[in-house]
Amino acid sequence: MTGQDGPWLDSAAGRLVRPYTISNGRTRPSTAMDLLTLVMATGTTPLGYLGPEHAQALDLCEDPTTVAEIAGNLGLPAAVAKVLLSDLVDCGAVTTKPPMLHDNPTDRSLLEAVLDGLRRQL
Repeated sequence: MTGQDGPWLDSAAGRLVRPYTISNGRTRPSTAMDLLTLVMATGTTPLGYLGPEHAQALDLCEDPTTVAEIAGNLGLPAAVAKVLLSDLVDCGAVTTKPPMLHDNPTDRSLLEAVLDGLRRQL
């Protein structure tokens, strides 16, 4: 384990805490959202202790960010990230906005833009 990984990660084994532990065993978020839902911090400080993953998720929401991006940055399954984000919605720390859908989601130019973005990430 390296110093920057913290107590929950091991460089060889990966995450030492199971995802269902992070979400307190919950598998369904209280707020409906999909992978393209935009999440943004409201500036309201959550009352009470939510956990380190909640704080990390909240930090990622300073600018509008999709659920998929947050899940990827946290290294968590999307379902677990949705539960964490719904906790933050419930306490008023973040707000969600449905994705702005393109008129034609199978439009070639849109798909090429997504592919280019993914290639830049790799």
